[in-house]
Amino acid sequence: MKRLWAPWRLEYILAKKEGGCVFCAAVDEDDDAKNYILHRAERCFVIMNIYPYNNGHMMVIPYEHVEDLESLPDETLAEMTVMTKHCCTVMRDAMNPHGFNIGANVGDAAGAGIKEHLHFHIVPRWHGDTNYMAVIDDCRVMPQHLRESFDQMKPGFAKLFGGK
Repeated sequence: MKRLWAPWRLEYILAKKEGGCVFCAAVDEDDDAKNYILHRAERCFVIMNIYPYNNGHMMVIPYEHVEDLESLPDETLAEMTVMTKHCCTVMRDAMNPHGFNIGANVGDAAGAGIKEHLHFHIVPRWHGDTNYMAVIDDCRVMPQHLRESFDQMKPGFAKLFGGK
């Protein structure tokens, strides 16, 4: 049996949770750079994960506050899928990953950290991005600050969507 350890997420797990949804609060605020929102589409938005599994970890989130796929209109799910494709394009151009992990954890039994608001994860991967630090020392080395990842990818969304 293999185990994936993510000790860097302990800060999020143990942190005091504010009332309300963090995704709704971020998108309702008028400061995309502060909230790491890379792009706002018609039915969903793209945001950096502030507790990433890897550099460049993004999420595609519907504006609609739902916790499962069945509750989303088909048009929203379609836009989220297309936006996920655009995220891969931007990451490929900006960071040159060797692959991606893409998915959704629906419900707490499936590992959803924020189960109340459905979201898709797009995690860029590189050969050798899991090294001895994570395996031996339960420590994840993030070679790039979140703000630098955001700044590196923001122009890609402006290029794709005309500066929006």
